[in-house]
Amino acid sequence: MEKVFIKGNEAIAEAAVRAGCRFFAGYPITPQNEIPEYLSRRLPEVGGCFVQGESEVASINMVFGAASTGTRAMTSSSGPGLSLKSEGLSALAGAQLPAVAINVMRGGPGIGSIQAAQMDYLQATKASGHGGFRMIVFAPSTVQEAVDLTVLAFDKAMEYQAPMLVSVDGCIGSIMEQVTLPEMKDASKKDLKFISSDFMNPKRKLVTSCIPVNPQQEYLNKKLAEMYELWNEKEIKVEEYMIDDAEYVFVAYGTSARVAKSVIKQLREKGEKVGLIRPITLYPFSY
Repeated sequence: MEKVFIKGNEAIAEAAVRAGCRFFAGYPITPQNEIPEYLSRRLPEVGGCFVQGESEVASINMVFGAASTGTRAMTSSSGPGLSLKSEGLSALAGAQLPAVAINVMRGGPGIGSIQAAQMDYLQATKASGHGGFRMIVFAPSTVQEAVDLTVLAFDKAMEYQAPMLVSVDGCIGSIMEQVTLPEMKDASKKDLKFISSDFMNPKRKLVTSCIPVNPQQEYLNKKLAEMYELWNEKEIKVEEYMIDDAEYVFVAYGTSARVAKSVIKQLREKGEKVGLIRPITLYPFSY
């Protein structure tokens, strides 16, 4: 383990490399530019491939291609950039291919600002693409957690053969904190699970037709629905802070949760019984 003082975006990029990421395609957009900048230098050092796509649409489809070879692949963007990648994320889910997307979120509608806010919550959890697909959505509140959850996102992408999303607000991406970096993982192993051309075989993954043909399409939809139910049972992550005797409870994530903790400490000193529930996974949600 290695301790470093590092900026959030660069910590995420280094965590991805150590998690086995060997392909990145992306397009510049604030406030995440340090991620592709860092990976443009770092990936060639470990035998990986960095591509600055001509657009966000091109980049997510390059990730699709890399993921289809079993390579641990990633893209990153922000707000409107993620919107442009939504169809590609939907295609990854439909093909049951593993990949990781990092969204260093902006605030506000449209192109938005780059300040901390609740930001892309609904997009991340409800409307990332077509077909009712889901991603596990991780929401770190420290740079250390951003590192840990990026590594976990790669592991879960491979475990479930599905795209994963790490939603980081602009503040976490921009601040510097001390973090402990993980050890380097072996990236030589290809992690694809499908080997059959028989559509109804559970090992068959790729959907090559856009025309829904029963029973194949029904079979795929049912398998994905079962996986999403499994996520609700196994993959919920949440922090409970001073809620045992709380009469009032904040619910917040990311930087907003850090602010809430400071407020809670001040209110506790005044005798108010307050606490915090912090979702670490925005989906599945800790109901």
